[in-house]
Amino acid sequence: MPLAYDDAANLERARSLVDALRARGWMLATAESCTGGGIAHAVTAIAGSSDVLDRGFVTYSNDAKIEMLGVDAATIGRHGAVSEAVALAMADGALRASRADVAVAVTGIAGPGGGTPQKPVGTVCFAWATLDGAREARTLHLDGDRAAVRAASVGVALDGLLSCARPPDLGPTD
Repeated sequence: MPLAYDDAANLERARSLVDALRARGWMLATAESCTGGGIAHAVTAIAGSSDVLDRGFVTYSNDAKIEMLGVDAATIGRHGAVSEAVALAMADGALRASRADVAVAVTGIAGPGGGTPQKPVGTVCFAWATLDGAREARTLHLDGDRAAVRAASVGVALDGLLSCARPPDLGPTD
């Protein structure tokens, strides 16, 4: 049975992303927690993705985030693993530990357990970072069961990467 994030919409996003990264000559790194490699999986479903995907890090545990991506344990302690601060540190770490030009990071609570009143199931933090210093983080509260939260997270991550990878608007040509 195909994984939930193999749906047509995410595959189309991944196809557009591969094309955009190839056009820029950029490489991608992923740092994934609750998506468990789903972003890299979607990208590698596209023929030719080896031109643009450098590597993916599945850092499900806090120790993995610290050891593989260099996330400061104090940042996790202060903000929690599911936070924009940790997502940004994961994206920065993925850039440092790879040959990528752009990185995405995702950390969240896909459920069905693990939520708290402050961070309920469906809370997912995303971060995108580029070698030129652009950084963005966003927290969303996604609906649905575990599979739906993970699939939606992959889609959000791919959409953010597309925004990063599109060439900057050069303005009018007159």
